[in-house]
Amino acid sequence: MIFTYVLYSEEFDRTYTGMTKDVEKRLKQHNKKENKSTKAYVPWRLVHLEQFNSRIEARKREKYLKSGIGREFIKSILDENWPRGATE
Repeated sequence: MIFTYVLYSEEFDRTYTGMTKDVEKRLKQHNKKENKSTKAYVPWRLVHLEQFNSRIEARKREKYLKSGIGREFIKSILDENWPRGATE
């Protein structure tokens, strides 16, 4: 199994989309600043996860989520679950 995932940095209002076989390990790597492109935006939280049978399927979905329409889909997930400007 391989996963396509979306992370969200609430502090910086940024998202990161990637794919991995081990989501828990990968999230820890992001939060330990082991990824050059995400280390400036720690902490990250997992906001979306999809499971696939092949790397090809997962990569296709990752590319979709990074497209304009895919970013809108991610934004809708964030707006439902973490509305900007709302206080807890």
